[in-house]
Amino acid sequence: MNFSIENRARLAFAGTVLLGLAVWLIWHSLVSGRFTTYQIVTQDSVSGLIPGAPVEFHGVDVGTVNQVELTGPRTVRILLDVEKDAPITRATVATITARGLATRGFTGYVYILLEDTGTDEHALTAARGERYPRIPSTPSRYVSLDTAIMQVNQNVQVLTEMARALLDDKTIASLRNAVDNLQQVSRMLAENQESLSAIIANTGQASERLGPLLDSSNNTMKGLERVSRMLAQKQEHLSSIIANTERASGQLGPLLESSSQTINALQLQVLPEAYRTMANLNKLANSMDRFTVKINRDPSILVRGSTPPPLGPGETK
Repeated sequence: MNFSIENRARLAFAGTVLLGLAVWLIWHSLVSGRFTTYQIVTQDSVSGLIPGAPVEFHGVDVGTVNQVELTGPRTVRILLDVEKDAPITRATVATITARGLATRGFTGYVYILLEDTGTDEHALTAARGERYPRIPSTPSRYVSLDTAIMQVNQNVQVLTEMARALLDDKTIASLRNAVDNLQQVSRMLAENQESLSAIIANTGQASERLGPLLDSSNNTMKGLERVSRMLAQKQEHLSSIIANTERASGQLGPLLESSSQTINALQLQVLPEAYRTMANLNKLANSMDRFTVKINRDPSILVRGSTPPPLGPGETK
């Protein structure tokens, strides 16, 4: 009787184990039929990433992390179970990132983020010699809480040291002097408020007069533009005038040389002869005047000449 009870207990235990194994096999077959396994190989730190961590595709849960193992001194392989209907293509990349202060944990959790970065829509397949398709990875985008606190502490210490180096006795004295100078300037401005108001009013009047000046300047600029356009249009005529002027200036030299030679000839040859001729004519005119006077005194000169007649009897010189 006892033997039969023990046999029954053993048989019941064995049946329970077999039933559980069968249920597990059925569940595994169903689950494995819904998911596809992918792998990620990275050299970044995966601190905080554990099996069961979520896998998201554009923010939607599409699977979980199956395994995280160290395959080398600086290499980590991560196996992902992703739903078969997830649009995993050759353009898909994986990023290990973290989400802090979320509903899944007070200090946040680390997960795998899948995104498309291209337009290649071909299905991702396993390379030769590899069991699972490999999803390319990008640099991690998470910082652990202790690392962040350490960085903040270091930054605060650096700022404290900089403040101590800057705020020494000399700097504090300089700041006090600067504050005193600012107070003096403010008092001076308050005392000269009327003068400043007058300056501002004069500036406003000057600015009102500036408009007509700018208008006249604009008109002048427009006139200069018209002149420049006219000169540009008459450029060919101006070029011909300049060329003719250059040729005329080239011919002016010989003309000046010939004029100089003519003047020299007049000074050296013609003028002396003219002076001698004028002197002779002057002498001739004087002679004619004296001869005319003689004729007027003694008209007989025309008959008997200018030689006096011989003396008559009884005449003496």
